[in-house]
Amino acid sequence: MTARLAHLNALRAFEATARLGSYVRAANELAVTPAAVGQQVRMLEEHFGSALFERKGRKLVLTEAARAVLPNIKDAFDRLAQAADHLRERRHADLVTITLPRSFTAKWLIPRIEAFSMAHPEVDLRLDTTDRLVDLLRENVTLGIRYGSGRYPGLDATLLMADEVFPVCSPSLIRMRKLREPDDLAQFKLIHDTTMESHTSFPTWTTWLKAAGARRVDARRGLRVNSPVMALQAAIDGQGVALARSVTAADDLREKRIIRPFRFACATNYSYYLLYPAGLPLSQAASAFCRWIKNEVRDFQEKQNAQT
Repeated sequence: MTARLAHLNALRAFEATARLGSYVRAANELAVTPAAVGQQVRMLEEHFGSALFERKGRKLVLTEAARAVLPNIKDAFDRLAQAADHLRERRHADLVTITLPRSFTAKWLIPRIEAFSMAHPEVDLRLDTTDRLVDLLRENVTLGIRYGSGRYPGLDATLLMADEVFPVCSPSLIRMRKLREPDDLAQFKLIHDTTMESHTSFPTWTTWLKAAGARRVDARRGLRVNSPVMALQAAIDGQGVALARSVTAADDLREKRIIRPFRFACATNYSYYLLYPAGLPLSQAASAFCRWIKNEVRDFQEKQNAQT
């Protein structure tokens, strides 16, 4: 076993160089000199009797042999890092780091999170709000919540909530003007949430208006914002009619800050998923959060069904 692990540092230098594309960037990550990285890679090549990189101009290009073994080496280092993190968590077993979308955090989780803190005062939560896809293993993140299709390689994905979209507006907005049928939206400013524009299957105002049978409404006009939260706030402030997502709009609807002028909704292919690394054990604190949010979602959905 000792002999098999004798070149662990050299394997690390190779993996970092392959991932980052240069000795210089690998050296910066590993806190050594580029010459040291190059020496480690050459030692590995001599040991295995096979070249790992070829120079093409100023670029380092992986050889066929290197491409064949790199996925296994990367996976091994990810597993080692996860094991080390797991050992560290034994000292910080009650810290749970969660990556999740900003809109979901602000409009759904934060209003409910005090219930978890009261039930589990020993657990500290660290919420990392971002919409980018986080590498849970490499970035030392315990859990993830994502809005997507459910395909997350290397992760266990548990469906939390499906979603749909429908128009919402402030009650004050329709006191002076009627909004009884979809074509009446021609009299109102449309509020567009542009965050899903690159996802062609996601419903837009054009989608909803066509499905609802509206023919006199120009779906291109109106206010455009790049945040579901800002779109909802604009609707709450009476600036127009927003096309809202059912999960993030639920509390504002219940508190009557906004209303649904029409019952018709468009289904989406996107849902909220709870994610964690496949095949790895969760701490007691992380397991407690998973149980809590699943129960919270069940209660939320029961209340939603009772209102329909």
